[in-house]
Amino acid sequence: MTNIIGDITMSLDGFVTGPGADLEHGLGRDAEGLHAWALDSKDSVDRSMLERLTAASGAVVMGRKTFDTVDGPDGWSAERGYGADQDGRPAFFVVTSTQPSHVRLADSHDFTFVLDGLGPAVEQARAAAGDRDVYVMGGGRTVGGCLAAGLLDQLRIHLSPEVLGAGTPLFDAVGRHRLRQVGVETSPVATHLTYEVFRG
Repeated sequence: MTNIIGDITMSLDGFVTGPGADLEHGLGRDAEGLHAWALDSKDSVDRSMLERLTAASGAVVMGRKTFDTVDGPDGWSAERGYGADQDGRPAFFVVTSTQPSHVRLADSHDFTFVLDGLGPAVEQARAAAGDRDVYVMGGGRTVGGCLAAGLLDQLRIHLSPEVLGAGTPLFDAVGRHRLRQVGVETSPVATHLTYEVFRG
């Protein structure tokens, strides 16, 4: 059965980017360590997590800001893409209010732009995923919005040992939710937490 999984890296103080996140500073200023588990770590726990998540991804939902970052000049490349050096190529569904005029990665990646919200994007991704899972990768507003809307089966947080002080919060205005912890894996640079989301 296909699960809808919110999957995102978060600082100890609840931010998924540092302050000043934009096209030039995708993770925000002074937030390079946030994704060290995926980008730099050689630890077997982190490597195994990255490999398993990339392989399990049948389709991916992302917000427009995340798309603009990965498709921007300093975004994904031939060496590093979805899943960092795993460079996965599932179908990508971008939640946006307008279709971009140009897509740099159009020849190498399958992007569909969904103009009518999170729910339709998740349903299109589910249809494309086959027997694999749908991952909602970000940004924070997209993952938080899916949690708030009751669209997630699981929430996976890669907890980075960073206190950023400011940035993009994950749980801004998501409301009250009950979760059950179903998995914990640790490395020196991250604690990988998996929660089942109780619906209804």
